[in-house]
Amino acid sequence: MMRPKIIFCIAVSAAILAVILLALVSPVAHKKAQKNQTKPWVALSLYIQPPKTGNSDQSLTSTNSRGAFIFHHTLTEGPENTSRVVGKAQGFIIPVEHFAHSAFNIIYLTFNMPEYSGSLSIQANHVEHKGREELTVVGGTGAFAFAKGLAVFAESDTQPSNIDAMYHVKLQLKLPHQLRPIPG
Repeated sequence: MMRPKIIFCIAVSAAILAVILLALVSPVAHKKAQKNQTKPWVALSLYIQPPKTGNSDQSLTSTNSRGAFIFHHTLTEGPENTSRVVGKAQGFIIPVEHFAHSAFNIIYLTFNMPEYSGSLSIQANHVEHKGREELTVVGGTGAFAFAKGLAVFAESDTQPSNIDAMYHVKLQLKLPHQLRPIPG
């Protein structure tokens, strides 16, 4: 009489152990866990080229030391001015103390590449005009929709001394994991 109960308990224990082991080593469980992980950070390294003289497509305007900086530069893959153009860097910055937190102080990077098409908005409220600036990415469009992250602007040491400063831009971006369509 005891023998059937023992066999039944062993069978139930074996079945429970099998279910637990399958749940732990199942490839389906691992795929779901990987699918739920957030996307990694996207890192880009680009160069803002100084304006070329006589080219009306690029300009830098500074009214005076207390005025606004308005710029429209080319964004390239590498430091050479012959590097592939990947977009544009545009902005309007008022460095005056009273306007330090102005909504105008935004740098826009516009990209036109097959892998990345869209733009980034970078907040430039605390620009101190030193050799290296760490600024905040506050949004974007297209492939960069709702992006957040960090933009490091550093004067490049690869340009000749007789031209305006070229900037090396390093972007570390966090893009939303999954965008949902807006109903309507």
